[in-house]
Amino acid sequence: MKMVLKENERALLFKDGIFKRMLLPGKQTIWPLLGDTVIKLKAEGRFDFPGMNLAILRKNAELEKSIAVIEVPDERVAIRFVDGRITEVLKPGTYAFWNICSENTFELINVTAPETACNMPVLYAAYMPSNYIIKADIIEGETGLLFYNGIFQKTLSAGRYYFWNYNTNVTIQTVDTRVQQLEISGQEILTADKVSLRINFVCSFQVTDPVRIISMLKDYKAQVYVLAQLVLRELAGKYRFDDLLRQKDSLGGLVLEKLKECEKGYFVDFSYAGVKDIVLPGEIRDIMNTVLVAEKAAQASVITRREETAATKSLLDTAKLMDENATLFKLKELEYLERICDKVGSISVDGSGSILKNLRELVGARV
Repeated sequence: MKMVLKENERALLFKDGIFKRMLLPGKQTIWPLLGDTVIKLKAEGRFDFPGMNLAILRKNAELEKSIAVIEVPDERVAIRFVDGRITEVLKPGTYAFWNICSENTFELINVTAPETACNMPVLYAAYMPSNYIIKADIIEGETGLLFYNGIFQKTLSAGRYYFWNYNTNVTIQTVDTRVQQLEISGQEILTADKVSLRINFVCSFQVTDPVRIISMLKDYKAQVYVLAQLVLRELAGKYRFDDLLRQKDSLGGLVLEKLKECEKGYFVDFSYAGVKDIVLPGEIRDIMNTVLVAEKAAQASVITRREETAATKSLLDTAKLMDENATLFKLKELEYLERICDKVGSISVDGSGSILKNLRELVGARV
C-alpha cells in the first residue's frame, strides 16, 4: 500500500504491534498483509502518543532528533519558548514537542524560595499558573506585611511584588498608614438630666506601628471605632442637656484628650475629634423651636420700643430748638412748604395781601 506524507507530517510504523521506525515525508510503501500498521501524525506542537512509552519511541534516531523533550522536576516549572517567544509554562512532568516546523527551547525556574519570583522577568509572571505565584501591589501610603505559613517575615514598601506560592503559604496584608477619618453617626446618648439625643461625631487617626497593630489587634478599625464610641458616650453623658448644647464645640477636645491616653495600646495617633451635629428628638425640637420663636419675638419688641423712644426724643429735641430759635422755625416752615409743593400740581391764592403771607397762612392752617 502506498501513502504520501507532507512536509509537516510524520508516520509511526509498527509491525505486529511493535514500533519499528518513523516514516519521513514523501511516498512510503507499507505492507498490511505482513503486519504493518501506520499512525500518521501532524508534526507540529506537542508530541503526544497515548498508550506508548516515550522512552521506547525515542530509541529511533530519526524520531529523537525530530522532537524536543523536557523533564520538569518537582519544585520547578519550565518556560517554553517557540522560535524565541514565550508560549506556555510547564508544571512538573515529562513533555515532548515536535521540533521540525518550529524550534522549542526551555528555561527551568526554581519555585521553592518565595522571594526569588521577584528576580524573574515580569513577562513570565503573566504565564504562570495562578496557584503557583502571588502578585502584590502596594500603593503609596500603605505598608505591606509579608507572612510565610502565617509567620511574619518583613514589611513591604510601595511597589509591585511577586512571590512563589508553591510549597509555602504566602500571604500579604496591607495596612493604610495615611490619616484616616472615623465617623460615628447617630450615636444615641442619654444626658445627665435624662434627655435622649443623637450625636454625629468624627475623629482622625493614623497607624503608627503596622506590624503590631495587625499582630496584636483583630480588626483594628472596629476596635478603634468602639474606643471612640465609648469615650464619646462617657463624656457626653456627664453633661446636662443645656450645657451640652452650649459646649458641644469643646466636647471634641475633651474626647481627643481621652483618646490620646489610649492611643499607645492601639498603635495609632489621634489627631482630631469633633462633634458634627446634635440631633434632637421630635418633641424636644418642637419645644426648642417654640422657645426660639418667643425669644426672637421678645427681642423684636424691645427693638421696636427702643426705636419709638428714640424717635419721640428726636421730635422733642426738634420742637425745643424751634421754640427757642425763630429763624429755625421759619426754615422749618419753608421745608414743609417745599414738601407741599412737591405733592400738588398748582396752588390758588387770594389777590389781596402778599403771596408769601398767603402761603404762610396756608402752611399754618395745614400744620
